Amino acid sequence: MTTSTARPRVRPDHVVPSRAGRREPRTRPALVPGLAACAAGLLVAWSVHRLVGAVPMLTAALLLGIVAVNTGVLPSATRAGSRFAASTVMRAGVVLLGLQVALTDIAGLGWQTIVMTVLVLLATLFGTRWLGSRMGLSARTSLLVASGFAICGASAVAAVDGVLGHDRDDDRERDAATAVALVTLCGTLAIVVMPAAGHLLGLSAYDQGRWIGASVHDVGQVVATATVAGPAALLPAVAVKLIRVAMLAPVTTAIALRVRHAGPAAGPAAGAKRPPVLPVFLIAFLAMVALRSTGAVPQGVLDTASTVKDLLFAAALFGLGSAVRLGPLIRTGRRALLLGLTSWVMIAGISYGGVLLTR
Repeated sequence: MTTSTARPRVRPDHVVPSRAGRREPRTRPALVPGLAACAAGLLVAWSVHRLVGAVPMLTAALLLGIVAVNTGVLPSATRAGSRFAASTVMRAGVVLLGLQVALTDIAGLGWQTIVMTVLVLLATLFGTRWLGSRMGLSARTSLLVASGFAICGASAVAAVDGVLGHDRDDDRERDAATAVALVTLCGTLAIVVMPAAGHLLGLSAYDQGRWIGASVHDVGQVVATATVAGPAALLPAVAVKLIRVAMLAPVTTAIALRVRHAGPAAGPAAGAKRPPVLPVFLIAFLAMVALRSTGAVPQGVLDTASTVKDLLFAAALFGLGSAVRLGPLIRTGRRALLLGLTSWVMIAGISYGGVLLTR
């Protein structure tokens, strides 16, 4: 083994950066080409939906992004702006979504759904961690993938990564990048697959929403999937997802306590900045929920916010699709890819059983 004072930075080009790894500096001019591409994708997706009503605008935007990047239509100059859209623009849409959810929607789920959601989360977390070790993946990679799939996608990966120990920064970035890539890929597939699967399985709109909320990974992906499934599926999906998001705090705390109990060497690097347990956009989302629950927001404002939300989601989904580069992911992480797909099937299957049991 050779040593060097310069540590290589590993940044697979199929990954949407998260707080788990270092970000490249982004200036406003660098974002313009990607944001322009997302705006063009939004316009094309809207046109497709207007011409073929059976094709939802969000689905069209997502597929256009995937096709564009994997056929070489998008130049490398669009990456920064597309990543910004897939993260920041998506989160802005999630914040506006809060104006469509009242606290009574969450309370109306009932204790059975709340218990079901927590049990599904724990089963996926421990099951994915166990499968990762059986596949020969590192404990760190397995836990990051398990956290992302079980709790709330990239936000969970970032939070858990912040409390895990590491020996080399390149390993840390590679493991976190792999987990985020898998969440992005499988969550993107869920947007297309799960609405159709719910209809084939004969689920009502309410139960389909609960299934989506209990099994899809990132908050934005839950919103997109439920929106494609139908308006009646959106509110239960978001309400159930909020239960999983709330579990981020106790799960991350438990992992941190375990790491600290193992000794100082297991903790995060000295001076490393830990990401917040609850990201700012989720706090803003909850604030919008509280505002809507007061009943003080005029209906006209709610309708306008809903329209803007849909446009933001469509642009963000084009950016999200343009981050899914299938070739590099398949070539560089086959075992991790298998773990991600297996975990996706696991959480979908367990949550489907939970939905049936709590009807």
